[in-house]
Amino acid sequence: MAFASIRIITDDLDRLVTFYEHVTGTSAHRPAPVFAEFRGGEHGPTLAIGSTATVAMLGERAPRPGSNDSVLVEFEVADVDAEFARLRDVLHDVVLEPTTMPWGNRSMLFRDPDGTVVNLFSRPTGG
Repeated sequence: MAFASIRIITDDLDRLVTFYEHVTGTSAHRPAPVFAEFRGGEHGPTLAIGSTATVAMLGERAPRPGSNDSVLVEFEVADVDAEFARLRDVLHDVVLEPTTMPWGNRSMLFRDPDGTVVNLFSRPTGG
């Protein structure tokens, strides 16, 4: 079994894709009008974003946009402080400004436009 992706379901695909294009600094792959993905490379994870149309057949059991309270989307970056400075103007809900965590990672957390928490972090150097 190979881990393929995490998919966020949204009511506004274009808005969320544009937000993650700013965060990642890359363009999304858009194989269909209702779906986009940010590929993590040959062995890296993929962040997928789908409109509610991609889960409509699930009826009442379909994931609901904006209802995520248990998952963080995480990206490892070289310099958390530089990323915070780069993204400051597009972040409307900063949860934690750049901070060194007790285990040594440098992290910043914010919510995407649908409320999903995003963590940009760097691992400690040396040691």
